[in-house]
Amino acid sequence: MAKDDDDGELEALQVALVRFQQYAIEAGERDLVIFEGRDTAGKDGAIKRIVEHLSIRSTRVVALPKPTDRERGQWYFQRYVEHLPAKGELVILNRSWYNRAGVEKVMGFSTPDEQETFLRDVPVFERMLTGSGVQVVKLWLDISRTEQAERLEARKTDPLKALKISPLDAVAQEKWDAYSAARDEMLRRTHTTDAPWTIVHTDSKSKARLNIMRHLLKQLAPPEIADAISPPDPDVVFPFEPAALTDGRLEP
Repeated sequence: MAKDDDDGELEALQVALVRFQQYAIEAGERDLVIFEGRDTAGKDGAIKRIVEHLSIRSTRVVALPKPTDRERGQWYFQRYVEHLPAKGELVILNRSWYNRAGVEKVMGFSTPDEQETFLRDVPVFERMLTGSGVQVVKLWLDISRTEQAERLEARKTDPLKALKISPLDAVAQEKWDAYSAARDEMLRRTHTTDAPWTIVHTDSKSKARLNIMRHLLKQLAPPEIADAISPPDPDVVFPFEPAALTDGRLEP
């Protein structure tokens, strides 16, 4: 896609998102979008494009730091509950309760019993959310190992990306296989009819961002807005199914 075409579609999708939010505020919708994925998969950039023209009062992006000692003694989901959307709000979680199935598992930040309890409980928790009227969209942003390595290296030399550097970057490649195994178990056990996972290929940042926006509009917007939007490219965005774990659609 040419850059001019890319920019033109971005603007059109952002206009559609503004129209959607006008509708959602009036209708009192509660919308929750969960962004998960490997380091450097493009969560920050995609979220920035989505919220750029939305209402500050009705839109919240939540990226929680590591839990405090007090929070570690709470029910695991407790610190997330206060950030759930009220009527007319869109909340985007830039990483979420799924930390327990990903980085905490790989890095040993929680126990195997805590991880198993999470995988057992999260489908029930999300069923409670959707049953109460919250619209939940879960996105897993997938990236190739080679592309991740290039983006991690770029962070070291670009001063504008200095705040993106994390101690966990150093082990993202080293523990690639462990992260893959954790991802596969998480997707397999937490993909439900109430809160299904959608996979996004992100080696092309621009294609990923545009297709994420298309997907959100198709999932959340009313027909008079969603019907005017092109469907996501199935080579970029597709619904998770167990076969994707072995047929090459997910990075090994």
